[in-house]
Amino acid sequence: MISVLVVDDSVVVRRLIVDALTDDPGIQVVGTASNGRLALAKIDELKPDVVTLDIEMPVLDGLGTLRELRPKHKRLPVIMFSTLTASGASATLEALAAGASDYVTKPANVGSVRESIKSVREQLIPRIYALAPRQRPSAVPPRPGALPGRPGAPATAPGGPPARAGAPLGRPQAPPPAGARPPGKAAPKTPGTRIDVIAVGCSTGGPDALAKVVQGFPKDLPVPVVVVQHMPPIFTKMFADRLDRASAVKVVEATADTPLTAGTVYIAPGDKHLEVIRRGTSVVTKLHEGPPENSCRPAVDPLFRSVATVYGAHALTVVLTGMGQDGKKGCEVLARVGSEIVVQDEETSVVWGMPGAVAAAGLADAIVPLGSISDTLLARVGHGRANRLAVVR
Repeated sequence: MISVLVVDDSVVVRRLIVDALTDDPGIQVVGTASNGRLALAKIDELKPDVVTLDIEMPVLDGLGTLRELRPKHKRLPVIMFSTLTASGASATLEALAAGASDYVTKPANVGSVRESIKSVREQLIPRIYALAPRQRPSAVPPRPGALPGRPGAPATAPGGPPARAGAPLGRPQAPPPAGARPPGKAAPKTPGTRIDVIAVGCSTGGPDALAKVVQGFPKDLPVPVVVVQHMPPIFTKMFADRLDRASAVKVVEATADTPLTAGTVYIAPGDKHLEVIRRGTSVVTKLHEGPPENSCRPAVDPLFRSVATVYGAHALTVVLTGMGQDGKKGCEVLARVGSEIVVQDEETSVVWGMPGAVAAAGLADAIVPLGSISDTLLARVGHGRANRLAVVR
């Protein structure tokens, strides 16, 4: 049973959250609090597995609560409740930077209490299950061989010694589910293949992880970077602007029909799929409102499929922390065309859903801690180029 503490200054919202969680047999609401100061006391008393936290509260707001609880409760999952407004997005991004695990948006323009409860339930319950403390499964091995072009840099098991190329990092990989069709044989890797793009997919925990990766890139990064981070509208533009101010490379929210240029990071806008297409001698962005995939729009799979079509083996793919399996099917396509795939390791992931699914399917060339991903990518992008990358720190 997962215990949850609900923190919100609104009696109506507290009741809404409690009602949304009550019918789930695996979740128990153990308490509520109307401000951050009361919440901190109840966290010590009730020791909940997960906390839902409002941003705007009297006495001590959500940001202040986060900053006080994190030194003592470093791993306690905290899910912020946010509004789909510019101020709500800004405060939520600040909360994520301060240590929040994830967020959900409060129902807006909903016609009934029942619909509001349904909206909260659909957003919140999967996140609680994904973030709740549980026994971590053993690591899974990458595909045989270290990342091409990086001799002497094998993947490592969390907390363990470097693995031999192709050696398992933990227990043997589990067999695929009954009826599952294998992705097909991966194309052989050619050491030194020129990399022309980096494609990134991430979700829960992704804003912080992506910031750490992007801030490790130098201004003269010789390739473009295309990113899908699961976020709603307004949030993606603010996130891109925030990341741009903190990075040496240029970071923008992607717009349609924009030629990709080296040294620029393009983040998919909320509620639109991002793809890349070839137009003459250029590669340009394509945005559309096609059906959600993996219950997401933007989704990682459409981006990865388009990258495989346009760049083939000249793409370097990264899957960072995230809930669910978005990106796995796209990685199957990328592996077939010879693209190299790096996933964040379990130990440094907030949720090892997306990267874990890719790794469990045997599609990962390397499983890398978050702190080493930038260097891993830069070493591979710089391999075979005339001018060595100057890594700016």
